[in-house]
Amino acid sequence: MSPAHDDGGEDRLAPVIPLFGGKMTRASELARDEAPTEPRSTATPVHSSVQGRRPPQRPEESDPDDVARHAEGALVRKLRARSLSVSEARQVLRGQGLDAAGIDDVIDRFCERGYLDDALLAEHLVISGIERKGQGRVALSRALAQRGVPRDVIDAALGDLPDDDAERALEFARTKARSLSRLDFDTALRRLMGQLARRGYGGSVAMTAARTALAEASLGGPTTGVRFVDSD
Repeated sequence: MSPAHDDGGEDRLAPVIPLFGGKMTRASELARDEAPTEPRSTATPVHSSVQGRRPPQRPEESDPDDVARHAEGALVRKLRARSLSVSEARQVLRGQGLDAAGIDDVIDRFCERGYLDDALLAEHLVISGIERKGQGRVALSRALAQRGVPRDVIDAALGDLPDDDAERALEFARTKARSLSRLDFDTALRRLMGQLARRGYGGSVAMTAARTALAEASLGGPTTGVRFVDSD
């Protein structure tokens, strides 16, 4: 596969997979090393009344190298927009006319060059889920599985997390307690626990965080609000 010529006028690609605490793999390397140049037609157009439309080339008549280059180009375009798991990359390639062996070859090349890496993708999604969405382990695990990340990779990514679900649940609950201050305690507690559950905090962790945050809000603690009356 020939490297694509970079004349300085093309848009450079965004990072394919952010690396936290390590070397950044940039999609510009992917564009330089992997992006195929699609051939331009040099045929002189002929009016349809004279020649008619040229029948499409059947897959069995296509050159295997051309099929592979076009498949890789389709994968490159997807990687420009977002990082992909190996499973997601396979889905892209399955629609490009490659057989199973051809798909494996492309996946192997992209993995060898660091353009596909489930472990790094999992790390990125875990950090993003915690910092931007306040998610707990259950929600993080579900999000990774939905992206096609293998179970062993998910377990490894979550295994590196500190056991601080209770602290993160309370932090999230505090941000929501004030907006529930107009409700009675039982209703506010039920709604706040539902919000916590949707972010992967359940059971005693959600209950403790919700009660603590609502109590602090009623007493003018970290978040302010009206005093709740606990029916218990």
